[in-house]
Amino acid sequence: MPAEGILRRQEQRESAARTYARSLPVVPVRARGMTIEGADGRRYLDCLSGAGTLALGHNHPVVMEAVRGVLDSGAPLQVLDLATPVKDAFTTALFETLPPALAEHGRIQFCGPAGTDAVEAAIKLARTATGRDGLLAFSGAYHGMTAAALAATGDTAVRAALHGHDTQVTRLPYPYDYRCPFGIGGERGAELAARWTAHLLDDPKGGVQPPAGMLLEVVQGEGGVIPAPDSWLRRMRAITADRGIPLIADEVQTGVGRTGTFWAVERSGIVPDVMVLSKAIGGSLPLAVIVYREELDGWLPGAHAGTFRGNQLAMAAGTATLGFVRRNALHERAETVGSLMLSRLRGLAAHHPCIGDVRGRGLMIGVEIVDTDAEADDHGAQPAAPRLAEQIRCEALRRGLIIELGGRHGSVVRLLPPLTITDEQAEAVLERLAGAIEAAHAIAPGAAA
Repeated sequence: MPAEGILRRQEQRESAARTYARSLPVVPVRARGMTIEGADGRRYLDCLSGAGTLALGHNHPVVMEAVRGVLDSGAPLQVLDLATPVKDAFTTALFETLPPALAEHGRIQFCGPAGTDAVEAAIKLARTATGRDGLLAFSGAYHGMTAAALAATGDTAVRAALHGHDTQVTRLPYPYDYRCPFGIGGERGAELAARWTAHLLDDPKGGVQPPAGMLLEVVQGEGGVIPAPDSWLRRMRAITADRGIPLIADEVQTGVGRTGTFWAVERSGIVPDVMVLSKAIGGSLPLAVIVYREELDGWLPGAHAGTFRGNQLAMAAGTATLGFVRRNALHERAETVGSLMLSRLRGLAAHHPCIGDVRGRGLMIGVEIVDTDAEADDHGAQPAAPRLAEQIRCEALRRGLIIELGGRHGSVVRLLPPLTITDEQAEAVLERLAGAIEAAHAIAPGAAA
């Protein structure tokens, strides 16, 4: 199959907004587990996993069996929001995994097929329930590309391109140990971030109206794989609860075992008022929902809708995925393998000064690439090195490893392997990434930004 022709036609026909296709000139034709085979016959280890969608990797047997079961049964594939046995099984499986305090008195809303649709629904729900309009969101956040979700996203360049009216968003500091906004880092930096939040909300001259909700990620993904300290999350829960502000946890990328617990909020013990879920819950197919406390359910019929919220194949694939992760404790596997990979990467950082920081939770890992020739700030953090990070991504692809970048200036190498990754595959990922860093640094010594 002529991959060059396909890539050329894609460039000619598709929007200039395409992203992954620019940095990953691969034409996948077959995939299984963590392995992708391109049209050129090359094989790659996939550490992108559909941006975290593929909890079980590509075409896992339990997912394929579930999808075939629906197809062979003659059941309708699209039913809007009608009740079906497939939908009932998915909802039951999902509620069995949720924090009990939420599952026992929770409601679910099926949204459009993408995570950003669910974020929109969560914000709309909070506004309806509180009668308020403003939103609290955080530096470094990413919540999607539709209107309210984009307003809550921290990327100023993307938001500026709209030239439109922003939703009323109050931007708060997110704890970022390596680039602490207070120049302190650690628990003290997180405490100052929490203190600033409480002070701003309580200051009658602070200029912040009582908001409809607070929207946060337990681990920022696109923001650079930045885990929030558990103590800070508990403070956010207390701050919002004490002031009657619904807390919305965006678990689109962190959910279904990715961060070492089934849901990322579990590590800190907090129970949000709303959870936004997508990506892995559809078992590789489009599906997005919000789950929330029943007290917030003030919607009228039709207050939120979406034609493709009745995707039966995605619900069947999602039920199979949720069950497989739970039965096989793959969240615990993610914690074990992820800890080993983090340890090895920190060892690698000791030999490569261009690695400024290594961080993550479970199998959501970030490696921040920095400019070693530039002067560090007063906290010891060196400037980002986006060109070196791009070279590392390119060298990784040459070695048969698919990775992506995120974070400030696109300088964080992100690893999102499937939860089914084997020890041998983890070793291969580390070896190929180490080789890519070595080669990239030889090409671009000094890590010039």
